[in-house]
Amino acid sequence: MDNKEFSKQLEARTKKFAIEIIRLSSSLLNTPEGKVIKYQITKSGTSIGANYREANRARSKADFKNKITISESEASETAFWLEIIKEMNWVDEHKVQSLLTETNELLAIFTSIGSKLK
Repeated sequence: MDNKEFSKQLEARTKKFAIEIIRLSSSLLNTPEGKVIKYQITKSGTSIGANYREANRARSKADFKNKITISESEASETAFWLEIIKEMNWVDEHKVQSLLTETNELLAIFTSIGSKLK
């Protein structure tokens, strides 16, 4: 698979992930604590793909690296919020675990891309 095809597949994957995060977020409690987590996980979980898409349209290598670093950071933050949700038993454990697995895979991908840019 060439870089262009990989990029298209990763864009689709991160968009699908964002949709799943939004679905999870909409199922969280509407308590004050739940609202905070909803906001945080929706923001970080959707930002991964948005920043990756921007990276693919970067104007320079430095801009590309910056957007990849942001995607990596947002994936790490999303993993944090998913761990909180899991430990609070707020939603089905299987659903959270599958999203956590995907988050960790995305984090590994962006970490790998970023390390090749140094």
